[in-house]
Formats: sequence, structure tokens, C-alpha cells
Amino acid sequence: MSAEREEEGRGLGTPRQRAGEGEEGPSSPAWGQAGSAHRAEALPPLIVVENLHRHYLVGGETVRALDGVSFVVCRGEFLAIVGQSGSGKSTLMNLIGCLDTPTSGIYRLNGSDVEGLDDDALADLRNREIGFVFQTFQLLPRATALQNVELPLVYRGLPRRDRRARAAAALEAVGLANRMHHRPNELSGGQRQRVAVARALVGEPSLLLADEPTGNLDSATGEEIIRLFGELHARGHTILLVTHEPRLAARCPRAIRLSDGRIVGDGPGTEIAALGAARTVHAS
Repeated sequence: MSAEREEEGRGLGTPRQRAGEGEEGPSSPAWGQAGSAHRAEALPPLIVVENLHRHYLVGGETVRALDGVSFVVCRGEFLAIVGQSGSGKSTLMNLIGCLDTPTSGIYRLNGSDVEGLDDDALADLRNREIGFVFQTFQLLPRATALQNVELPLVYRGLPRRDRRARAAAALEAVGLANRMHHRPNELSGGQRQRVAVARALVGEPSLLLADEPTGNLDSATGEEIIRLFGELHARGHTILLVTHEPRLAARCPRAIRLSDGRIVGDGPGTEIAALGAARTVHAS
């Protein structure tokens, strides 16, 4: 194995996917700020959303779950979509994750126009471009960590030997090299979420999409997972985290706040988190 290929295996990304990787890390004051801004300026957008609408007909009335949302996400960014229940964040996550299609508007992922794709094309795009991390882990209970992580590669038709090698590298990247052959019931909550992150990484996706990734974890374990996302971001991964918690949004270099299906704030995570806290205090 060449030195370059070995490096790719450890980093779970090709040099192209890790372009813009700098020296800053989670312990650096500049982590997630200057580094992310530099990558955003240097690389073309990964996500383009223009005037996106998603309407539902409920009991004869039209519910505007998303009502004219527009934003751009550049490669290498780490951002949060934050909002309370009913804000539209779950609807937006489903659209970005290619689990649903918009009523109107434009959604472009890595150069592909998503809004007109059929179910088969959406499934192919999901498998190729997006790594999902769910609140409830979504692991197969009778499968080992290694088998769970290699599952997306089964759908791609990769040979068993290649699948195992890439799954092992993904588990090593999240600190679970010594837990590969353990089943979910033999792992802690934090370890199960790390398996889920490894599964999201194994296909070398353009985007990591995390839905309330700390929701089923205690505060200390949740902090470990957020630090892991920080480390992945520092390696050049693009991460979109969906949450209702302002404190998590504050840990992201950028956050977008939704309310009633519209964007009411887009900026540094600390500022958007403070906006959410101010709204909560005002409402009480």
C-alpha cells in the first residue's frame, strides 16, 4: 500500500475531499473560525438552496413547513440548523438529506439539481453524497460494529475485502479500533454513536448530516461526540448538525436559525445561539 493511500485510509477522505485542511485543531482559538472561512472562500459551494418551499395539505389547510428558505454551504463548513419544534428544521433536514423533495425552489447538492429527481435517483444520491448520523444510532442489533459500518458499502457493491478494510479504517478514525467485533448491546451510548459516525464516514461522502446526535446521550458523552465532530471538521469534512439546542449551535462556527419555516438568523454560532436564548427569555 502506498504512503498516499495509507494516509487516505486513516483520514477517510481523498486529498480532494480534504482540500483546505489547515493546522488549526479543536484546541486552537481559531478552530472552526478562520480555518472554516478560508476553506469557504477557496472552494465552490457544496449546497445551494434558493427560495425553497415545502407545503403540506392537512385537513384542507396548507401548512407552510418551509416558506422561502435560501442559503449556501461551502465545502469544509461546520454549521448547525437550529430551531424549536415546528420551526421547519426537520423538514429542511429531510430535503437536504434527499429524503423528500420540495414543493418549489432550487436545491443543488455537489452540482446535482435535486428537486426533479425520482426516488431511485434520490437514493443513489443519498448513498453517494451523504453520511447520516441519527439520534437513535440506527444500528443493527445482531451485527458487530464492523458489520454495521460496512453496510453502506454493501449497497455500493464493493468486494468484501475492500468493505472490511474501509470499515476498519473508519472505526479507527473515531477511536474504536478495539471495539470492532462488539455488538451494540456491548457498547456504551457514546461508543454506539461513534459507530454511527464511522458508518457515515465510510463511504467518503461530501456531507455529514447529523440529526440531534447528542439527544440520547448524557452531557459528558454528548461533549465527546461534539469534540469528535470538531476533529472531523478540522480534517476538512463538511458537517451539518440539526438541533433544537442553542448550546450545540454555539459550538459550530456557523448556525442558521429557523422559525415558522423561515430563516431568522444566519451567522456565527455563538451569535445565533444568543439570539435563540434572547427569544426564549422574551417569550417567558
